[in-house]
Amino acid sequence: MALIQSISGIRGTIGGLPGEGLTPFDVVKFTSAYGAWILEKAPSAKVVIGRDARLSGDMVNKLVVGTLQALGIDVIDLGLSTTPTVELAVPAEGAQGGIILTASHNPIQWNALKLLNEKGEFISDAEGKRLEAIAQAGTVTFAEVKKLGKHTFITDYIERHVQHVLNLDLVDVEAIKARKFKVIVDAVNSTGGIAVPALLRALDVEVEELYCEPTGHFPHNPEPLPENLRDIADKLKRGKYDMGIVVDPDVDRLCFMCEDGAPFGEEYTLVAVADYVLSQTPGNTVSNLSSTRALRDVTENHGGTYAAAAVGEVNVVDKMKEVDAVIGGEGNGGVIYPASHYGRDALVGIGLFLTHLAKSGKSISRLRASYPNYHISKNKIELTPEIDVDAVLEAIKEKYKKQPVNTIDGVKIEFDKEWVHLRKSNTEPIIRIYSESTHLATAEHLANKLIGDIRDVIKGSA
Repeated sequence: MALIQSISGIRGTIGGLPGEGLTPFDVVKFTSAYGAWILEKAPSAKVVIGRDARLSGDMVNKLVVGTLQALGIDVIDLGLSTTPTVELAVPAEGAQGGIILTASHNPIQWNALKLLNEKGEFISDAEGKRLEAIAQAGTVTFAEVKKLGKHTFITDYIERHVQHVLNLDLVDVEAIKARKFKVIVDAVNSTGGIAVPALLRALDVEVEELYCEPTGHFPHNPEPLPENLRDIADKLKRGKYDMGIVVDPDVDRLCFMCEDGAPFGEEYTLVAVADYVLSQTPGNTVSNLSSTRALRDVTENHGGTYAAAAVGEVNVVDKMKEVDAVIGGEGNGGVIYPASHYGRDALVGIGLFLTHLAKSGKSISRLRASYPNYHISKNKIELTPEIDVDAVLEAIKEKYKKQPVNTIDGVKIEFDKEWVHLRKSNTEPIIRIYSESTHLATAEHLANKLIGDIRDVIKGSA
């Protein structure tokens, strides 16, 4: 069992003892703290909630709704929804916050409370710490019976979200319709199975649905990585399709498959979308430190400036606002387009990508071949608990001080167009090691070199 608090909310496995999993006790505890935090800023409030299709969603939904009502907060319930749909709904409804009930790409036994502010954006680290203090104090005051919150339903917000995408200036509906695309969609039997086909059919795209029933029974590991997408790859190889589209359970991560079943590359979702956006609205871009260098290359080709942020969507958003980025996101397939809203949004990403593909006149595989080809290797080194991980990272920073080094999130070292990023885990004695090069073997060699350096530091200190 696991219960993890992070900058984006509370997630855990369903069942077990309070404090060791996402039990009803923990759901009520953290929802109460969130509601109390909302009421500190607004004496009367309403909160938007929505959920993905996972099996525990209905149960968690009832606990969250009842707790917010007990605090005197009105609840606007979108039912089966997506993370970006709730993000759009919060400011549209004039709400003071929002909660998405989803564990994103985590397996079926997980669920989570993703917590939003009044802008429909993830709460900050400082706000999260305040919420945690309220939760630990256990002094939340609930409302009297005549002041309980109301519970109302709005069931058409996915349709509103689709229309929002169609109305974006850079989504060329007619250009997409003219290409008569034929695609397969894998939505891992969650709410992407409602939202993605609805958007595609509005664009006159011929859709074959694979795992699009929102039953919550995930047919494969829900993280949209190539090793989990063999079924859609096999269908693409056997049929005549233009591409495949894959989303995670809450529809904030997006990846594409080429017409021959090969992965377009999750890292390249943002690269391709940014290439199109920058061609229409020149400006700056942002991704996190562990994302591909290809975004920097594309940005500089368009005359813009690339900036890196610490890992985590809220950190990327903060950096985007700081540098006035026109597009940004994360290498996990997360596209953040400020002209829409400051949140990862697969539907927005689909609209922009299909416009780019339609106007290019290329196949998706030819489009992919037009971008710089980088490979990322992901590794980790496990350490014993007594090792001072911060001291190890400081020693590595000193060893490579003649190279460009970024320390806003661990240690990232650049070697011309290659890089290595070392990040410590916040929950266990592990250093995660990400490396990138134009060849996978070189990226792996870089990772192994740094692993050797780390071991030398530990041996020397011992």
